[in-house]
Amino acid sequence: MPKKNFFKSYAFSLLLLAAIAAGSGLGFILKEKASVLKPFGDVFLNLLFCLVVPLVFFSIASAVSGMKNARRLKKIFLVMLVVFVGTGIIASLTMIVGVKAFPPAGISMDTGFMPPADQSVGVGERLAQAVSVPDFVELLSRKSMLALIIFAVLIGLATLAAGEKGEFFKKFLFSGNEVFTKAIGYVMGYAPIGLGAYFAYLTGILGPQLLGSYAQAVGIYYPVSLLYFVAAFSFYAYLAGGVACVGMFWRNIIPTALTAFGTGSSVAAIPSNLDAAEKNGVPEDIREVVIPIGSTIHMDGSCLSAILKIAVLFSIFGMEFSGPGTILTAVAIALLSGTVMSGIPGGGFLGEMMIVSMYGFPIEALPVISLIGTLVDPPATMVNAAGDNVCSMLVARILGHRLASS
Repeated sequence: MPKKNFFKSYAFSLLLLAAIAAGSGLGFILKEKASVLKPFGDVFLNLLFCLVVPLVFFSIASAVSGMKNARRLKKIFLVMLVVFVGTGIIASLTMIVGVKAFPPAGISMDTGFMPPADQSVGVGERLAQAVSVPDFVELLSRKSMLALIIFAVLIGLATLAAGEKGEFFKKFLFSGNEVFTKAIGYVMGYAPIGLGAYFAYLTGILGPQLLGSYAQAVGIYYPVSLLYFVAAFSFYAYLAGGVACVGMFWRNIIPTALTAFGTGSSVAAIPSNLDAAEKNGVPEDIREVVIPIGSTIHMDGSCLSAILKIAVLFSIFGMEFSGPGTILTAVAIALLSGTVMSGIPGGGFLGEMMIVSMYGFPIEALPVISLIGTLVDPPATMVNAAGDNVCSMLVARILGHRLASS
């Protein structure tokens, strides 16, 4: 029975791992020729991204409209933000320990980096663009995810306030959520082929870059992020419900983690993340608020990479990465990069600009941290997505819910 239960619980995860391993091996063999497999991966990503926008809208709007009162929503948001900030601080401190133990050095600055054409746009204007769009049709894009989330919350609150007159629309929201959840399930059946093909492409095209002058920075980030992924998330899951919750979390999170790692998108991992949270016993109103919002404004992996970028620049310019002021500033910048900035269009670049500006580095420092961000993106996204899941468990626990034990 234990053996049967193991394979029943991990069958899909093992299938994904086998497909990814096969794809990666094929990528090493084919090298640049592996690009012919990319369309198979693109089909998977395109289907996910087409479905994820309406899924996010229906899941959030239905969750909000189904609440008994607005006070419940307020509690979820407050606890969610506290948990997001807390885990971001822990992630930042984890990378600080990593770069102090293994200081980065010897990074080349010749990357051919070109800043975005709209770099003159102010932060205030970017914030406005992040939380709103000038036309309804622009909401129907994953590029406007934060605006879509705010719109969904607004519609959910309006439906809740309408009472009996909004009952028909509430049923429509719940029905839409069920339909798109089923559709996502069909698409995930294609995941082994899609992710296998995409990993073949990534390994074949990007593999050689990892052996270049940035190998040391990558060599720091990957182990530290993996350590945080395993140790910190196990600890968070333990806080959410003890040893049983730790096993439950790892039994359900693997598809989400692999999807995020392979696609480089926390948004693409939302469907499997919601499914994992449901299996973990997280109440519907909590998981369907925390996970979609977390995919936009909660990025522990970005906090980790921000600290690494700062440490690399300190090393290049012969500065000591030490002292309370330096460390506190680094943590503050990492939190901004992993929360506030992550929700703004071009937020990754803004975070890098903030690092350069806050410490007075020359503009030539931008290419270094930009390419580092690209190379560490797979594990960073994996940490981001899985972090949303375990945070939903913590939010549920703080609000007094007992999670499922199996």
